[in-house]
Amino acid sequence: MNVVEQYARAQIVTDADAPQVMDRGAVPVRLSYDPERDPRTVRVRLTGTPMREWALLRDLLEQGLRTPVGSGDVQVWPCGRVQTVVEFHSAQGVSVVQFETKALTRFLRRTYAAAAAAEPVPH
Repeated sequence: MNVVEQYARAQIVTDADAPQVMDRGAVPVRLSYDPERDPRTVRVRLTGTPMREWALLRDLLEQGLRTPVGSGDVQVWPCGRVQTVVEFHSAQGVSVVQFETKALTRFLRRTYAAAAAAEPVPH
């Protein structure tokens, strides 16, 4: 199994659930990727209260490390040299989460290695 999971901390900048969130500081985040489930998608799970999870295209996340990009309900853009912002839109509102770019880069490298390992070997 080539599932990639990485834990990180992120800063909630604005949040659709703001009235329910007590601490708007750094929150634990689980980044995950399962090439067998969906090789194009990564998942971001905020583990605070309430817990939220979003799916986004892996390519979108990678492009957003360098330049502002968006697709559907997700926008990603660099914020200076060391931060990356991910904006998630839902029926409840908008959640804006700021990550350290190094953590996202490390995670993406691991996903590409897992995807390569999951590809069938040609005969």
